[in-house]
Formats: sequence, C-alpha cells, structure tokens
Amino acid sequence: MISLAKRVYEAVESKYRHEPEFLQAVKEVLETLTPAIEQDPRIEAQGVLERLVEPERIISFRISWVDDSGKVQVNRGYRVQFNSAIGPYKGGIRFDPSVNPSIIKFLGFEQIFKNSLTGLPLGGGKGGSDFDPKGKSDSEIMRFCQAFMTELSRHVGQFTDVPAGDIGVGAREIGYFFGQYKRIKNEFTGILTGKGLSYGGSLARTEATGYGVCYFTNEILREFLKEDFTGKTVVVSGSGVVATYAAEKATALGAKVIAMSDSGGYVVDEKGIDVEQVKEIKFGRRGRISEYKGGKYTTGHSIWGAKCDIALPCATQNELDANGAKMLVKNGCKVVVEGANMPTTPEATKILKAGNVIFGPGKAANAGGVSVSGLEMSQNSLRLSWSFEEVDQRLQTIMKNIFTRSLTAAEKYGKKGDLVTGANIAGFERVAEAMIAQGV
Repeated sequence: MISLAKRVYEAVESKYRHEPEFLQAVKEVLETLTPAIEQDPRIEAQGVLERLVEPERIISFRISWVDDSGKVQVNRGYRVQFNSAIGPYKGGIRFDPSVNPSIIKFLGFEQIFKNSLTGLPLGGGKGGSDFDPKGKSDSEIMRFCQAFMTELSRHVGQFTDVPAGDIGVGAREIGYFFGQYKRIKNEFTGILTGKGLSYGGSLARTEATGYGVCYFTNEILREFLKEDFTGKTVVVSGSGVVATYAAEKATALGAKVIAMSDSGGYVVDEKGIDVEQVKEIKFGRRGRISEYKGGKYTTGHSIWGAKCDIALPCATQNELDANGAKMLVKNGCKVVVEGANMPTTPEATKILKAGNVIFGPGKAANAGGVSVSGLEMSQNSLRLSWSFEEVDQRLQTIMKNIFTRSLTAAEKYGKKGDLVTGANIAGFERVAEAMIAQGV
C-alpha cells in the first residue's frame, strides 16, 4: 500500500511538474512525515496534507515603473500566502531575476514549518519579483518599490500578512515599501519587519538570521560533539547580510572563518576573514568580494574545497551540490548547517549523511530572522523598543528551543539525531493541530 505522503506527493508532482524547486521542498518534507502521520488518523481523515501543499492564495501582478532614462519597464510580482493556521502570513520579499512561481512557492512552503518551529504565532508566506536591483540607482529602486507596494498593499496588513526582506531586499527597500504603504493606507502600523530603528524597527533584526545560525550550530556542537566554536575553522558561503553576520558571530564565539563568497567567486583568508572589511565592501559600497584585500580570490563556486570543520551555506538555494558535499566529506568537515533556504541539494544531503557529517536544516537553523521579526511585531504592538541585549537573549532562547524541539521529535519517532526529520515533524505537528481544530 502506498503511503499517504507518497500519494500526496505524486498528486503534487503531476500538477506542478514545471516547478522543480517547489517539488523539491515538498518531497523533502513529506518523505519525513510518515511516522507522525501514521500515529494520527485525523491527518488523513481531514485531508491535512492535501490542504497543506496547496497555498491558500497566490497573487501575481504586473509592476510598471519608469527608469532614470524615462523608459517604462515592466516586471512581474508575486505573493504566496501559503498557510495561516497559526497566525498571519509571514515571510520575506525577494528581488532577483531568478524569481518565479516555483521559487516563491518553495520559499513559502518552507516558511510554514520554519515559523511554526519558532513557537511564535506566525503563518507561512513569501513574495518577490524578477526585478534585478543590481546596477539600479536609488531613485529607480525607490520607484520600483513604490510601484510594487501600490499593488501589494491591498493584500497585506498587520493582522493578515506581514512581509519582510530577503535576497535583494534590505533596509533601503523596506523603507520605501513602508513609506508607500503609509501613503496609501494613511496609517502607521507594523505592516513590515526589518524596518529602520527610527520608524519601528527592532535592534538585532539585521544580525538575527546570521546570529541564529551560529546559535543553532553551537547547540549541535554541544549535543553531538561535546564541543563549541572555539578553535574551529569555518567556511561561509555568500557575503550578504546572513553570511556576514554568521561570520561575525562565529568569529566572536572563537572560530576562524577562512572563506566567504558571492555570485562571482570566493576569497580564502587563512588568517581569518576580516568581517569589518567585508561589511565595508558589501554594505558600504555595494562592491564584490573580489575587492577583499589580504586573501586569495578565485572565480567560480568551489568554495567547498576550502578545508574546514564547519560549513555554513548562507547564499541561495541548491548552492551546495553533490561535488561540494564530496569535497567537504573528503576534507573532514564535521558539521554543515544551512543559513540560506534549501541551499543543499538532496544528493548533497545524502552524501553528507553517508559521510557522518552532522547536518542542520535551514528551516530550523535560519529561523532567527523570522524570530526577531516576530519580536519586532510584538514591540510594534506594545509601542515599546527592547534593548539589543534583550532581543539577542530572546533570540538565543528561541534558537535553543528550536534545536530541542527538533531533537526531541526525531527521537520520539525513532529517528534519533536526525534533525531534518525532527524539524519537519515538530513544525508540522503544530500546524496540523491548528488546521484540524479550525475545520476544513
């Protein structure tokens, strides 16, 4: 007899064959849920899985804007409101030429479980556009963001859907979104997270995802190896906000980060990456990692060949492939923890597992960003602002709880030490219970 999870996946596959990223995310989750499904007949009786894999709402819209030369440009925008069983939709907005319905759906689906794991009342959603912010002036980005929010504003709200940033969307873009929403709605509400500190943002929000990855990794080191970051060598892919603050926190915890990258290539600095220099290059002048002084720069994407104890893929989906995984195993890497959304291919995950590399899945490890987004929403509702130390302490507690929930769920269902299965089941159980309680 074919399992319920397999039947549901086959139905999704037949319907969405043209959406590979979404299918990859659904398969990775469903194939781990069978132990939990078998113990709760309500899941099959009430069609929980069938409902879970279909977004509650998908919004697709045209964005027309005018560039600096006066020419009209047209892009496509999306918002996937995937599941609101435990709270308003919550998830970032991504600006990148690769954005399409498959990628937005995969991100939204992952967000359901990530948000559930935090313990906060947040549903899953995601949005974005195929707009490329690289090479655009501030004025062009402002006009695009205003056009994007003009359409999105009718679909979001502080009790409905609260977007945030993602790849290509940082503090600048969030500011433009917020200003446009305020003009349209004539209200000052916590409609976005990742806001500037002068208008409702939270301290530690910028650092949250990167710091959270390291807090989760530290729990792995303590539980599985009885060690910590002290003296470890670390490779961090990417050099955006998540990667940079993961590198900063890993360094602060006693590790030596030896390599970082961007879409053009990677730099290796055996003395230890100068994180302040990376910040100045990437955030100060929006430059390339090739401008880093003091290390060896190489074009391409074989950063995983740099010998390390810990690897933190923090760039984008499917960046760590089978070849990269083989290099990590060969070089004696002990721990791989995902800082990005689904950065490891299924083949790479299998190779890492076979090589006895401890693996931390992104939906658990990179939940720090949405956790502090939830804390930002709380501060907005309370009309209060917490100190950096208070927010950071709450973040550490949340990440430790996520690790504990994942570890406990894995052991409960006979998969001791399997954090992928544990995170998926722990996130799923809370959402499933809420869906069942609220009726079909």
